[in-house]
Amino acid sequence: MIIPVHEGAASGRAPRWPAISVPAIARSHSLKYGVRRMRDEALTADAPVAPDELRPIAAIRSEFAGLRDGMVALDGAAGTLMPAPVVDAITEALRFSMANVGGAFEASARSGETQLAARRAIADLVGGHEAGVVFGPNMTTLTFRIADTLAGGWGPGDELVVTSLDHDANVRPWALAAERAGALARFAEFDVATGELRAEAFDGLIGESTRLVAVTAASNSIGSRPDVRAIADLAHEAGALVYVDGVHSTPHVATDMAALGADFYACSSYKFFGPHAGCVVADPGLLEELHPAKLAPSSEQVPGRFEWGTPSFEQLAGVAGAIDWIAGLTAAPGSRRERLLTAFEAVESRLGSLLGRMVDGLGALGDVAMLAAPRRRTSTVSFRVAGFSPAQVAQRLARRGICVWDGDNYAFELMRRFGLEDSGGAVRASLVLYNDESDVDALVEAVADIGSGAA
Repeated sequence: MIIPVHEGAASGRAPRWPAISVPAIARSHSLKYGVRRMRDEALTADAPVAPDELRPIAAIRSEFAGLRDGMVALDGAAGTLMPAPVVDAITEALRFSMANVGGAFEASARSGETQLAARRAIADLVGGHEAGVVFGPNMTTLTFRIADTLAGGWGPGDELVVTSLDHDANVRPWALAAERAGALARFAEFDVATGELRAEAFDGLIGESTRLVAVTAASNSIGSRPDVRAIADLAHEAGALVYVDGVHSTPHVATDMAALGADFYACSSYKFFGPHAGCVVADPGLLEELHPAKLAPSSEQVPGRFEWGTPSFEQLAGVAGAIDWIAGLTAAPGSRRERLLTAFEAVESRLGSLLGRMVDGLGALGDVAMLAAPRRRTSTVSFRVAGFSPAQVAQRLARRGICVWDGDNYAFELMRRFGLEDSGGAVRASLVLYNDESDVDALVEAVADIGSGAA
């Protein structure tokens, strides 16, 4: 079943994030899932695999302490857990003295090496250049920073295009910057029947007045993956820049920002098993042309001129640690970039199988309505259960140790398109590579019980 569209205007209210107190998991749940997993780990953790195959799921899961209490973590779209090697990388950075960069002493040099290692790791992850990697506290902050910088060159008569498929962090910073500059922000709307954002949606929106097109590589709400390259080609033909939000896409599929046609590619490491840090990657030559507001004595060099204040060096150590961990998910040889591409090909295959299981299971429940069904998507599903608000469903799932989100999940314009902005949004379940079949089965069983009144 597909949620129908409603053409009402957005309410403008702030997103609702209900406070849910999650009690301890019921003993029966821990016995049902936790004990079985411990048994499976003992049987399969050391099973041999081909070089291009992922390590056994039990071995991967064993590195996440957050899974050991039996919790079913289906909240990956909001942020992933960290595996032990990433925690160790952060701890190691904290254990030794570190200082701001630029000093003549060892601790300062160590910080500089940590920072450079993180830039190189991100460049390998997205296919960018290390000198074009800008770090910040999160993607939202960095997008506001880039938007404010670019808007300095905009004025009346200029236009930019955003989409209703995007997280608000790739909508509002651009719309607000355009408003301040006297420019016009225009919306490309996705198809609510399919959940897809086609290049045709930009017909008549991109022209000689367009300065920038902002588009997601994957919806954080329904997982839909637009043809970013086709959209970017339209933008570039008009002389516009392309800013791609890769926050949700990056943990699920291999990234090549050049192949996408992205002039800017934004992502967040806490979505791919790292700490809370964001980054934007661009060609260093493009960054050289931009001059953000900054302190007088701070660096004029790229990318440093975009990084305000002293960074968290221990988090940067965790960023590199997370990317190294992903690169080691298979036994494939080659450079880190090559090993990452192999790993993500295997990740996409595994998650595609789990997604099919989840969609089939929820789709078989007569009282569940899923939001669209895009053909090309990540392993993320948003749905509603008849007779229950999304918050009520999330609370009942939490009591069974199943972690999901409810609300608009900052996909504010998407919920407006579905007519759900005033009715609590939807329930979102998102699979990442540490999830397995039992997680999916636990969700489907619990949702079935909720719908029948048994939970």
